[in-house]
Amino acid sequence: MALQVLIADDEPHISRALSFVLEKGGFSVHVAGNGEEAMRMIRKERPRIVFLDIVMPKTSGIDICREVKDDPDLRGTCIIILTAKGQEVDRRDCMSAGADAYLTKPFSPREVLEQVMTIISRGEK
Repeated sequence: MALQVLIADDEPHISRALSFVLEKGGFSVHVAGNGEEAMRMIRKERPRIVFLDIVMPKTSGIDICREVKDDPDLRGTCIIILTAKGQEVDRRDCMSAGADAYLTKPFSPREVLEQVMTIISRGEK
């Protein structure tokens, strides 16, 4: 069975591009267009990895990250922040909220797959 990944981003072209890259990499991909939908899908689908944009309608990516990492049932979910916010303060805020990785837009397909593979290999040790 393919590893489950959730993409939470309110920009459809980003979600489509990222879905394409991940599906070609052999992953099963779900997409959420806002923070509330993302949290519902995380609880229902239990994806191994979640790509989160910081700025989304209804609930921010940082708030979702904190909620996931504070929940004992979801704590093992890996969070990759994927955002246009490239300032060091943004990176620090996300990592202190529990994010496992931080990537900025625009992203390269190779970088995305490398980050996913790094996270998967960390979990298998």
